[in-house]
Amino acid sequence: MDEKQPKSVVWIGSSHEDWRTFPDDVQDVMGYALHLAQCGEKAGNAKALAGFKGASVLEITDDYDSDTYRAVYTVKFQGVVYVLHVFQKKSKKGIATPKSHIQLIEQRLKKAKEYHDKHHNK
Repeated sequence: MDEKQPKSVVWIGSSHEDWRTFPDDVQDVMGYALHLAQCGEKAGNAKALAGFKGASVLEITDDYDSDTYRAVYTVKFQGVVYVLHVFQKKSKKGIATPKSHIQLIEQRLKKAKEYHDKHHNK
């Protein structure tokens, strides 16, 4: 069996600090989903985030104690999983990701590209 090296994880902006404020159970669920992404797999609670072309930007969701938590990451860049944004969904109307969050994700996706170009495309 060919043992592949897992992809590294890079947290963009405040995503890691924000993630650390989540309940331990949510961190465990999302941590496992990110581990699967590192191994080139997709967790059952991860799906493509609407508004982004293809399946390169994904969202992990977890419900805990009547709250919904989300983590958005991308596998668009070779060898690295970039965690772009994590947040607790506060809106009670609909399941759509609020526009302000989408804008932040877009900004952080650009930062991830810049970081990747600088550190991984040599």
